[in-house]
Amino acid sequence: MGRGTVVVGGGQAGVQVALELRRRGEREGITVVGEEPRAPYQRPPLSKEFLAGDYDVGRLAFRKPEYYAEAGIDLLTGERVIDTGNGVLVTDRGRELPYDRLALATGAAPRKLAVPGAGLGGVHHLRDLTDAFRLREELAWARHVVVVGGGFVGLEVAAAARAQGKEVTVVEAADRLLGRSVAPVVSEFYRQAHARRGTVVRLSASVTGFDGESGRMTGVLLGDGSRVPADLVLVGVGAVPRTDLAERLGLEVDGGIVVDACSRTSRPGVVAAGDCTVRPHPRTGDGRIRLESVPNALAQANAAAAALLGQEEADTSVPWFWSHQGDLTLQIAGLSTGYDQCVVRGTPDEERFSVLYYRQGELLAVDAVNRPADYMAVRRALTIGAHIPADGAADAEVPLKTLFCERTTV
Repeated sequence: MGRGTVVVGGGQAGVQVALELRRRGEREGITVVGEEPRAPYQRPPLSKEFLAGDYDVGRLAFRKPEYYAEAGIDLLTGERVIDTGNGVLVTDRGRELPYDRLALATGAAPRKLAVPGAGLGGVHHLRDLTDAFRLREELAWARHVVVVGGGFVGLEVAAAARAQGKEVTVVEAADRLLGRSVAPVVSEFYRQAHARRGTVVRLSASVTGFDGESGRMTGVLLGDGSRVPADLVLVGVGAVPRTDLAERLGLEVDGGIVVDACSRTSRPGVVAAGDCTVRPHPRTGDGRIRLESVPNALAQANAAAAALLGQEEADTSVPWFWSHQGDLTLQIAGLSTGYDQCVVRGTPDEERFSVLYYRQGELLAVDAVNRPADYMAVRRALTIGAHIPADGAADAEVPLKTLFCERTTV
């Protein structure tokens, strides 16, 4: 018997690597080591349902605690890998973990603001359950909430806070919300939708610092010289891949741990999956992109498990994402980067519409707001290689699935 596999990271990707190894018949030892003191759990609800205050934390667990032992998976919680040797990892508790194969699923850390006052009490980030507990506790009594960052997590927290009757201001440095992910028409829809619900949205507004008293933040200072009063701030300005361990192992790192379509790193016998990685475009194989989503973590983890067992199964699945902002559900299928045309179906003012993205006539992606059938149709089309012509997609009364056809090349 060999020394088995060690998985570093107890999040979605890490747990999935271990489960997939067992599903594929791996009989040698599998150890999952995670820094958090609790068993692995889901993160997406932390910025949504969990903040409502009555969410049962037990619902977050991936599996019941006894499941891992029954599956022959040694789950180590509350331990951090601090050193690497020749086929041996060492944790901060002095535990040595020898391995034949290694999977890194180290995730990402919240990006911090390097401004005065960023360390004051009341300034929050949201990445794990400890963060979520602190945020929920303070949200219960806060009156003035400021969200710095108009991305998905920021807008989800803003919606949750507004639903609890808080005065909410979203401060975004760019000139539109969700600017890296969606077309301007979708950005403007979300600005108006949040405004209709009473949230103040300030665009092109940079944060220069936080002021406070007695160690606690009381306001957000902006680049135009204005000040927004606050007794709670959520900073949601992105995440930074955690690559320290990969760098100590001598792996190629470029804005994330570099992996191929099979989740293999630059070192044989070492794979990586999830938010810590950069990977080729899943549909074209071009370039390097970083996808932060549960579906991507699962797909990469499955490919990683196969690779550890010597099976080459490249992940070419269609990326998909979702965001629940109160009663607004956004579902995305595909990657819209590089689009030159978008087609709007439905009416944004009615809060039920979708946007299809095209490049040189080729269907790339869809953003569907409260139109799940459109999302499912485009995801299906991208999966099977079907096409939906742009000239027919604008009629919201015509189901997209009836427009499937083969792509005509010139």
